[in-house]
Amino acid sequence: MTGSTKTPRERYRQQVREEVKEKAWQQIAGSGASALSLNAIAKQMGMSGPALYRYFANRDELITELIRDAYRSLADAFIAAAAGDDDEGAGDGRQDLAGLAHVLRRWALADPHRYFLIYGTPVPGYHAPADITAIASELMSVLLDACSAPAAESHAFEDHLATHRAWADSHPDAPPAALRQALAFWSRLHGVLSLELAGHFTGMGLDPALLFQAEVDALTGGPTT
Repeated sequence: MTGSTKTPRERYRQQVREEVKEKAWQQIAGSGASALSLNAIAKQMGMSGPALYRYFANRDELITELIRDAYRSLADAFIAAAAGDDDEGAGDGRQDLAGLAHVLRRWALADPHRYFLIYGTPVPGYHAPADITAIASELMSVLLDACSAPAAESHAFEDHLATHRAWADSHPDAPPAALRQALAFWSRLHGVLSLELAGHFTGMGLDPALLFQAEVDALTGGPTT
Protein backbone atom coordinates (compact mmCIF):
# COMPACT_ATOMS: atom_id res chain seq x y z
CA MET A 1 0.00 0.00 0.00
CA THR A 2 1.51 3.34 -1.01
CA GLY A 3 1.65 6.39 1.24
CA SER A 4 -0.99 8.18 -0.84
CA THR A 5 -3.61 5.51 -0.18
CA LYS A 6 -3.05 5.07 3.55
CA THR A 7 -5.76 6.20 5.91
CA PRO A 8 -5.01 8.90 8.52
CA ARG A 9 -4.90 6.17 11.18
CA GLU A 10 -2.40 4.14 9.16
CA ARG A 11 -0.23 7.20 8.56
CA TYR A 12 -0.29 8.04 12.26
CA ARG A 13 0.60 4.47 13.17
CA GLN A 14 3.55 4.54 10.79
CA GLN A 15 4.68 7.87 12.21
CA VAL A 16 4.62 6.52 15.77
CA ARG A 17 6.49 3.36 14.75
CA GLU A 18 9.20 5.46 13.11
CA GLU A 19 9.51 7.60 16.22
CA VAL A 20 9.80 4.48 18.37
CA LYS A 21 12.59 3.20 16.14
CA GLU A 22 14.39 6.54 16.36
CA LYS A 23 14.26 6.38 20.16
CA ALA A 24 15.41 2.78 20.04
CA TRP A 25 18.50 3.73 18.03
CA GLN A 26 19.25 6.40 20.62
CA GLN A 27 19.03 3.79 23.37
CA ILE A 28 21.26 1.40 21.45
CA ALA A 29 23.84 4.17 20.96
CA GLY A 30 23.85 4.84 24.69
CA SER A 31 23.55 1.40 26.27
CA GLY A 32 23.61 -1.28 23.57
CA ALA A 33 20.86 -3.39 22.05
CA SER A 34 20.68 -5.77 25.01
CA ALA A 35 19.46 -2.89 27.22
CA LEU A 36 16.67 -1.87 24.85
CA SER A 37 13.49 -1.14 26.81
CA LEU A 38 10.06 -0.44 25.37
CA ASN A 39 8.92 0.97 28.70
CA ALA A 40 11.78 3.48 28.67
CA ILE A 41 10.88 4.48 25.11
CA ALA A 42 7.24 4.88 26.10
CA LYS A 43 8.25 7.19 28.95
CA GLN A 44 10.36 9.30 26.56
CA MET A 45 7.40 9.62 24.21
CA GLY A 46 4.92 10.47 26.97
CA MET A 47 3.03 7.21 26.50
CA SER A 48 2.15 4.35 28.80
CA GLY A 49 3.82 0.99 28.29
CA PRO A 50 0.57 -0.72 27.24
CA ALA A 51 -0.09 2.04 24.70
CA LEU A 52 3.31 1.51 23.08
CA TYR A 53 2.74 -2.24 22.89
CA ARG A 54 -0.01 -1.54 20.36
CA TYR A 55 2.77 -0.54 17.94
CA PHE A 56 5.37 -3.15 18.84
CA ALA A 57 4.21 -6.26 20.67
CA ASN A 58 7.52 -6.78 22.47
CA ARG A 59 11.22 -5.97 22.46
CA ASP A 60 12.05 -8.70 19.98
CA GLU A 61 9.59 -7.34 17.43
CA LEU A 62 11.24 -3.93 17.70
CA ILE A 63 14.74 -5.42 17.37
CA THR A 64 13.58 -7.39 14.34
CA GLU A 65 12.35 -4.19 12.70
CA LEU A 66 15.65 -2.44 13.38
CA ILE A 67 17.67 -5.37 12.05
CA ARG A 68 15.41 -5.65 9.00
CA ASP A 69 15.92 -1.95 8.25
CA ALA A 70 19.68 -2.27 8.66
CA TYR A 71 20.02 -5.29 6.39
CA ARG A 72 17.67 -3.75 3.84
CA SER A 73 19.74 -0.57 3.78
CA LEU A 74 23.00 -2.43 3.13
CA ALA A 75 21.42 -4.80 0.60
CA ASP A 76 19.97 -1.82 -1.28
CA ALA A 77 23.39 -0.16 -1.29
CA PHE A 78 24.98 -3.29 -2.76
CA ILE A 79 22.22 -3.69 -5.35
CA ALA A 80 22.43 -0.03 -6.35
CA ALA A 81 26.18 -0.33 -6.80
CA ALA A 82 25.80 -3.42 -8.97
CA ALA A 83 23.19 -1.62 -11.08
CA GLY A 84 25.45 1.37 -11.58
CA ASP A 85 23.27 3.69 -9.52
CA ASP A 86 26.19 5.00 -7.46
CA ASP A 87 29.79 5.97 -8.08
CA GLU A 88 31.01 2.39 -7.61
CA GLY A 89 28.56 0.70 -9.93
CA ALA A 90 29.54 -1.11 -13.09
CA GLY A 91 26.12 -0.58 -14.66
CA ASP A 92 25.75 -4.11 -15.94
CA GLY A 93 24.13 -5.78 -12.93
CA ARG A 94 27.52 -6.86 -11.61
CA GLN A 95 30.02 -5.26 -9.31
CA ASP A 96 33.73 -5.72 -8.75
CA LEU A 97 34.89 -6.83 -5.33
CA ALA A 98 36.85 -3.65 -4.65
CA GLY A 99 33.79 -1.53 -5.36
CA LEU A 100 31.63 -3.61 -3.03
CA ALA A 101 34.31 -3.37 -0.34
CA HIS A 102 34.12 0.41 -0.36
CA VAL A 103 30.32 0.38 -0.41
CA LEU A 104 30.48 -1.79 2.73
CA ARG A 105 32.97 0.48 4.49
CA ARG A 106 31.07 3.68 3.71
CA TRP A 107 27.86 2.11 4.97
CA ALA A 108 29.52 0.91 8.18
CA LEU A 109 31.22 4.23 8.95
CA ALA A 110 27.98 6.14 8.33
CA ASP A 111 26.32 4.47 11.35
CA PRO A 112 28.48 2.17 13.50
CA HIS A 113 25.59 1.30 15.83
CA ARG A 114 23.56 0.04 12.88
CA TYR A 115 26.57 -1.98 11.73
CA PHE A 116 27.13 -3.57 15.13
CA LEU A 117 23.44 -4.45 15.52
CA ILE A 118 23.73 -6.90 12.61
CA TYR A 119 27.44 -7.80 12.69
CA GLY A 120 28.34 -7.37 16.34
CA THR A 121 27.64 -9.47 19.42
CA PRO A 122 24.22 -11.18 19.16
CA VAL A 123 21.50 -9.84 21.43
CA PRO A 124 21.01 -12.41 24.25
CA GLY A 125 17.79 -14.36 23.87
CA TYR A 126 16.94 -12.93 20.47
CA HIS A 127 16.33 -15.10 17.40
CA ALA A 128 15.81 -13.43 14.02
CA PRO A 129 12.93 -14.60 11.79
CA ALA A 130 13.49 -16.26 8.42
CA ASP A 131 12.89 -13.12 6.35
CA ILE A 132 15.99 -11.52 7.91
CA THR A 133 18.07 -14.39 6.57
CA ALA A 134 16.51 -13.86 3.14
CA ILE A 135 17.61 -10.22 3.07
CA ALA A 136 21.11 -11.18 4.21
CA SER A 137 21.18 -13.72 1.38
CA GLU A 138 20.66 -10.88 -1.11
CA LEU A 139 23.97 -9.41 0.05
CA MET A 140 25.78 -12.68 -0.49
CA SER A 141 24.16 -13.09 -3.90
CA VAL A 142 25.53 -9.72 -5.08
CA LEU A 143 28.92 -10.63 -3.64
CA LEU A 144 28.95 -14.00 -5.40
CA ASP A 145 28.10 -12.25 -8.67
CA ALA A 146 31.38 -10.38 -8.29
CA CYS A 147 33.44 -13.47 -7.47
CA SER A 148 35.04 -15.31 -10.33
CA ALA A 149 38.00 -16.97 -8.71
CA PRO A 150 39.77 -19.16 -11.30
CA ALA A 151 40.25 -22.84 -10.67
CA ALA A 152 43.41 -23.38 -8.68
CA GLU A 153 45.15 -26.12 -6.80
CA SER A 154 42.61 -27.91 -4.65
CA HIS A 155 42.36 -26.63 -1.10
CA ALA A 156 40.90 -28.53 1.84
CA PHE A 157 38.37 -25.78 2.53
CA GLU A 158 37.29 -25.69 -1.11
CA ASP A 159 36.75 -29.46 -0.95
CA HIS A 160 34.58 -28.81 2.11
CA LEU A 161 32.62 -26.07 0.33
CA ALA A 162 31.83 -28.40 -2.56
CA THR A 163 29.39 -30.19 -0.24
CA HIS A 164 28.57 -27.36 2.20
CA ARG A 165 27.14 -24.64 -0.01
CA ALA A 166 23.51 -24.21 1.07
CA TRP A 167 24.34 -20.61 2.03
CA ALA A 168 25.14 -19.95 -1.66
CA ASP A 169 22.02 -21.53 -3.18
CA SER A 170 21.51 -18.44 -5.36
CA HIS A 171 24.63 -19.53 -7.28
CA PRO A 172 24.40 -23.33 -7.59
CA ASP A 173 27.02 -23.44 -10.34
CA ALA A 174 29.63 -21.24 -8.66
CA PRO A 175 32.92 -23.15 -8.29
CA PRO A 176 34.22 -23.78 -4.76
CA ALA A 177 37.10 -21.36 -5.42
CA ALA A 178 34.58 -18.53 -5.94
CA LEU A 179 32.72 -19.49 -2.77
CA ARG A 180 35.98 -19.41 -0.87
CA GLN A 181 36.77 -15.96 -2.32
CA ALA A 182 33.36 -14.63 -1.22
CA LEU A 183 33.81 -15.96 2.31
CA ALA A 184 37.35 -14.56 2.53
CA PHE A 185 36.06 -11.16 1.43
CA TRP A 186 33.22 -11.20 3.95
CA SER A 187 35.19 -12.45 6.94
CA ARG A 188 38.41 -10.46 6.46
CA LEU A 189 36.80 -7.12 5.68
CA HIS A 190 34.29 -7.45 8.50
CA GLY A 191 37.21 -8.23 10.80
CA VAL A 192 38.98 -4.99 9.89
CA LEU A 193 35.78 -2.95 10.05
CA SER A 194 34.75 -4.35 13.42
CA LEU A 195 38.13 -3.52 14.94
CA GLU A 196 38.12 -0.04 13.41
CA LEU A 197 34.60 0.83 14.54
CA ALA A 198 35.29 -0.48 18.05
CA GLY A 199 38.30 1.84 18.29
CA HIS A 200 40.95 -0.84 18.55
CA PHE A 201 43.27 0.94 16.12
CA THR A 202 43.09 4.28 17.93
CA GLY A 203 46.29 3.90 19.94
CA MET A 204 48.29 2.15 17.22
CA GLY A 205 49.07 5.19 15.11
CA LEU A 206 48.00 3.59 11.83
CA ASP A 207 45.49 4.59 9.19
CA PRO A 208 42.54 2.13 9.20
CA ALA A 209 41.55 3.20 5.68
CA LEU A 210 44.96 2.14 4.35
CA LEU A 211 44.76 -1.16 6.24
CA PHE A 212 41.32 -1.78 4.76
CA GLN A 213 42.63 -0.97 1.28
CA ALA A 214 45.56 -3.33 1.78
CA GLU A 215 43.11 -6.13 2.59
CA VAL A 216 41.03 -5.27 -0.47
CA ASP A 217 44.16 -5.38 -2.64
CA ALA A 218 45.14 -8.75 -1.18
CA LEU A 219 41.68 -10.15 -1.85
CA THR A 220 41.46 -8.84 -5.40
CA GLY A 221 45.00 -9.52 -6.55
CA GLY A 222 46.39 -6.02 -6.65
CA PRO A 223 45.79 -2.32 -6.06
CA THR A 224 42.65 -0.75 -7.50
CA THR A 225 42.71 2.23 -9.81
